[in-house]
Amino acid sequence: MDNQKPNNSLSKIKVTPLAAESFGVRSMCTLVQTPDVKVLLDAGISLCPHRFSLPPHPLEFQIISKLRKKIAEVADGVEVVTISHYHFDHHTPSFEDWVVNWTEANETARRIYQDKTVLMKNPKEKINTSQRQRAWVFQKTGGKYAKKLEVSDGNTFTYGETILRFSEAVAHGSEDSMLGWVTLATVECEGERFMFAPDVQGPMSGHTLELILKEAPTMIMLGGPPFYLAGFRVKLAQLEQGLRNLESIVEAVPLVILEHHALRDEAWKQKINTVYQHASKAGHKIMTAADYIGNENLFLESVRKQLYLDYPPSSEFKQWMKTLNNKKIGKPPI
Repeated sequence: MDNQKPNNSLSKIKVTPLAAESFGVRSMCTLVQTPDVKVLLDAGISLCPHRFSLPPHPLEFQIISKLRKKIAEVADGVEVVTISHYHFDHHTPSFEDWVVNWTEANETARRIYQDKTVLMKNPKEKINTSQRQRAWVFQKTGGKYAKKLEVSDGNTFTYGETILRFSEAVAHGSEDSMLGWVTLATVECEGERFMFAPDVQGPMSGHTLELILKEAPTMIMLGGPPFYLAGFRVKLAQLEQGLRNLESIVEAVPLVILEHHALRDEAWKQKINTVYQHASKAGHKIMTAADYIGNENLFLESVRKQLYLDYPPSSEFKQWMKTLNNKKIGKPPI
């Protein structure tokens, strides 16, 4: 990954995705650098604990281990870390967990947040119960290592010629979503604008679409519609709305990095065929994060069942799988 040169349409803002669905994990963790500041956006990373009734494959554990190290190394050199919301694929918890988050108690989060300015989603307003609890825990654990904790919602922060601007809290998907709210971030430097829109799921919300178009980003990284939840967790009409709104975005924004929920469906590319058509007519591009840095796409979660068939785990790993219901479970033998 380090040897690849990003296909960057920006000259003053350097965007480097560090972890994402196209890298084989659940994440949108991205480094943004300008001549004035280095910002680590949403420094979290996770695996789905059960997909197709299977735990993560050993290959998924190998990837999350590698990317965890990369995020920690990059965090050592940044001044600012953001938290758009308190799902664990967007911020790093302080408890030990080797199945979902690949975290060592205290140490993993400490390395990311220590001595940083943390610009965080408001922990008390426009937040659901589970995220409110996680936000409270974060402030008492990983957040206690930060140099400063500041609420980001609707606020603007200036670093030399660089402006880091956050939206009001918007819906995590549709307006009636039970998953809470997230903040969008725009990094602006000398007329260039990179926008980071995690977990907007399309966006499904018309209000979120308006906010994105108003920012008029040069480039955007956003979470697409969750096709894999169609019909049982997400209504088909909501997915269709997300696709229509995504069509509007690719018409307006020269480069769209499409990530996250959309890529958890093996057939995601076919399902956004009309979106590609709209982008092509406008002369614009759609990429995954892996495409953007010149890497091969690794959609591991969506093909987990096939991974188990093609690359059967070792007997040691199968024995470890039997301990998954234990409260205290050690690292998988990978």
